[in-house]
Amino acid sequence: MTETKTAVVTGSSSGIGLGIADGLAAAGMNIVMNGIEAPEDVEQARKQLEADHGIKAIYSRANMMKPEGAEELISAAQEAFGRVDVLVNNAGIQFVSPVEDFPDDKWQAIINLNLSAAFYTTKAVVPGMKKQGWGRIINIASAHGLVASPFKSAYVAAKHGIVGFTKTIALETAEDGITVNAICPGYVWTPLVEKQIPDTAKARGLTEEQVKRDVLLAAQPTKQFATVEEMAALAVFLCTDGAKSITGTALPVDGGWTAH
Repeated sequence: MTETKTAVVTGSSSGIGLGIADGLAAAGMNIVMNGIEAPEDVEQARKQLEADHGIKAIYSRANMMKPEGAEELISAAQEAFGRVDVLVNNAGIQFVSPVEDFPDDKWQAIINLNLSAAFYTTKAVVPGMKKQGWGRIINIASAHGLVASPFKSAYVAAKHGIVGFTKTIALETAEDGITVNAICPGYVWTPLVEKQIPDTAKARGLTEEQVKRDVLLAAQPTKQFATVEEMAALAVFLCTDGAKSITGTALPVDGGWTAH
């Protein structure tokens, strides 16, 4: 019998992270959740993963903004399940401002969570993955890891950094049975995006449909949001033997955005 694998997914209490956790659970993996949603909502999601997929799921509220938080998360996973096979670095935040007005604390927070946290979690899991001769590290970057937009200096810098970090760790672990890849979503239909639409429509004097097509999806040629399920499907595929030669890549799931 194949030993059940364990996946750690940061920022997995909602949105893309929760969707990926669900996909990996459906593939038979135990899940370590992490995020800052209301505890009762996280507990409901955790129980749902277990009920739907017959796996074990635990939750850690470790603060990914700090090195010790990342270490705490990986330690919790190792204590609960004895190993970490898959690490998905998904946690992230955004702030939009011209650079001359960009608050220093917002810059630092975005770099800390969107980039540095992935360094700390990766540093913590690589020794165990090398020892077991197998591992998958999946970094959720963004189309903004490949191209830029104005007023998002910290986010674009962090996501470009994640893509470079992905390539570096892939080279370092290439002979150890470990693959390291970045998924680069465009706009994905999540509760967070959905909530932005009415306010944006009101502020710009547009209909909600115009906001979707002409504001949010302006750069996506398909004029379609990607889905959480698509992100999960790609993450699951990257964990299969069929993807064992895919490493060091940045995989856009962006409706053609970066084909421009």
